[in-house]
Amino acid sequence: MNNREWFKEAKYGMMAHWGLYSILGGEYKGRRVLDYAEWIQSYMAIPNAEYEKYAKIFNPIYFNAEEWIKLAKDCGMKYFVFTSKHHDGFAMFKSEVDKFNIVDATPFGRDVVAELGEACYKHGLKFGLYYSQELDWHHFHGGGYDNFAGCSGVSWDNSWDFPEREKKDFSICFEEKIKPQVKEILTKYGDLCLIWFDVPHTITKEQSLELNQLVKTYQPDCLINSRIGNGAYDYVSLGDNEYPTEFKETENSDPNSLDGFKYSPYGLYETAGTLNSSWGYKYYDQNWITAEEIAERKERLNSLGVNYLLNIGPDHLGRIPSFSVEALKKSVEIIK
Repeated sequence: MNNREWFKEAKYGMMAHWGLYSILGGEYKGRRVLDYAEWIQSYMAIPNAEYEKYAKIFNPIYFNAEEWIKLAKDCGMKYFVFTSKHHDGFAMFKSEVDKFNIVDATPFGRDVVAELGEACYKHGLKFGLYYSQELDWHHFHGGGYDNFAGCSGVSWDNSWDFPEREKKDFSICFEEKIKPQVKEILTKYGDLCLIWFDVPHTITKEQSLELNQLVKTYQPDCLINSRIGNGAYDYVSLGDNEYPTEFKETENSDPNSLDGFKYSPYGLYETAGTLNSSWGYKYYDQNWITAEEIAERKERLNSLGVNYLLNIGPDHLGRIPSFSVEALKKSVEIIK
């Protein structure tokens, strides 16, 4: 069975957002983010020189890949997708491209992508990786030069450290960092069921097609989601927490839009959703969905032929919030 056939039958997966932002838990110098905690560097315009200091204290002593993957398996999930690099540019794997990574820059010094991949293969789950292919706030030439956009409401790119936008050239970041790191995750961690790209705005069609070709060269069966941009995808990612009540394909939709039923070449769709109001860990966010809501959303999405990718946001020590675990475990009995 190829991955297109498998994906259609999988129906249910787990995602995890975890990185340096988990240390802050949504709060910086007494100020709390209003939305997604993993965007805190942008929200608060935290300088890279200061943000890098969090790497020096990142030591998640309770991280246990087996526990995360067994939880997903026990909940009936068929695949696991992990944030290998988010918009802050910090890699959660050993990268030869940039030393700003969990192995070289932290006292923890372990490759969590490798450990999660091994746990997935051991327990029979498919393994996929999220990779932010345009936004990279750690790189001078990181993309996203849209005014009054992004969760910050200012721009998608790092405009606080690097305000001289006229000097930026995303193609440099793309060639120096994005493509080489995508090659790394394709060649170091076994067979990937998918790569989950995100937030295409200033990435060109040629660059999206280059990434597509890079993925297909090293892993022909690896699926690519629609957020790669410019129509170079295998399946459609609906909007964050988008739970439609009917299937209605949007005609002539923008291929870079982040929501809606765009055309899917293989009829494959997925909604990624959160358990509270954030993807990354936000310690004060108690807006948890219930087990009943998990079950209802899964049933609704699956009835429309849409997979449900449900996110967890572990804390800075590697612990999954207890409310998440309780709701997930309780939902199993309802789903049955």
